[in-house]
Amino acid sequence: MNTLRTGLLIAALTALFMAVGYLIGGEGGMVVAFLVAAAMNLFAYWNSDRMVLRLYGAREVDRAAAPGLYGIVEQLAARAGIPMPRVYVIDQPQPNAFATGRDPAHAAVCVTSGLLRIVSQEELAGVLGHELGHIKHRDTLTMTITATIAGAIGMLANFAFFFGIFGARDERDNPLGFMGTLLVALLAPIAASLVQLAISRSREYEADRAGAEVSGHPLWLASALEKIEAHARATPNAVAAAHPATAHLFIVNPIAGMRLDNLFASHPAAADRIRRLRKMAGVAGPWG
Repeated sequence: MNTLRTGLLIAALTALFMAVGYLIGGEGGMVVAFLVAAAMNLFAYWNSDRMVLRLYGAREVDRAAAPGLYGIVEQLAARAGIPMPRVYVIDQPQPNAFATGRDPAHAAVCVTSGLLRIVSQEELAGVLGHELGHIKHRDTLTMTITATIAGAIGMLANFAFFFGIFGARDERDNPLGFMGTLLVALLAPIAASLVQLAISRSREYEADRAGAEVSGHPLWLASALEKIEAHARATPNAVAAAHPATAHLFIVNPIAGMRLDNLFASHPAAADRIRRLRKMAGVAGPWG
């Protein structure tokens, strides 16, 4: 269901791009905006893993440096049927984790030192299963596609504001007129961002399900999410706060004060995720 929802949202985003492109940029503006956005995101697709790992000061570990962590990733990757990803640790007190890489053959999983301190081995397996789910489902590719289209919509709006596209076309060819086009230029990027965030939330649910299946124990991830959410909200992450565009990578939102499950949230509410995981395990409880 979440995969179908993601496909429908991408289709909606594409339709929005086509409509906005024609209305405020014409066919030429639409093509130029898409090509520029695609080029920018293609660069990010090939280099984002190195960029984000360097941004957070992540250090790569091997079996000798972190035998427990490395061994869990190795076992879960084999169960998931994907190549062994590189393993990184960030010296950051906030408990969190993320996966990155352009495909399963060039992937990395990264956990914070804070996560390693507060979770058990079973809970860590649940978290790592979630991140391997992102890798297996190629969520980096999905988010790159959505970022490309959303970025192109934003560029079309910028063209409208800064390059005088409003007056470049005959009013008879534009049923919206000047004010209508202005409203489209203002509202379309917001709508695109909302769809992009909805896709991000959908992929989190799907990764939760995949992580529970890979580990074999949905309650491991449910328990970990409960701990991570409680500690993350009280532990600031200065790097994430300075670079909010990276927030969607993490298993929970790393930016303090942005935890609500609303239209502008990059993550579903932890309570809802835990409730779904408990339902998978056939367990009722305070979250169910």
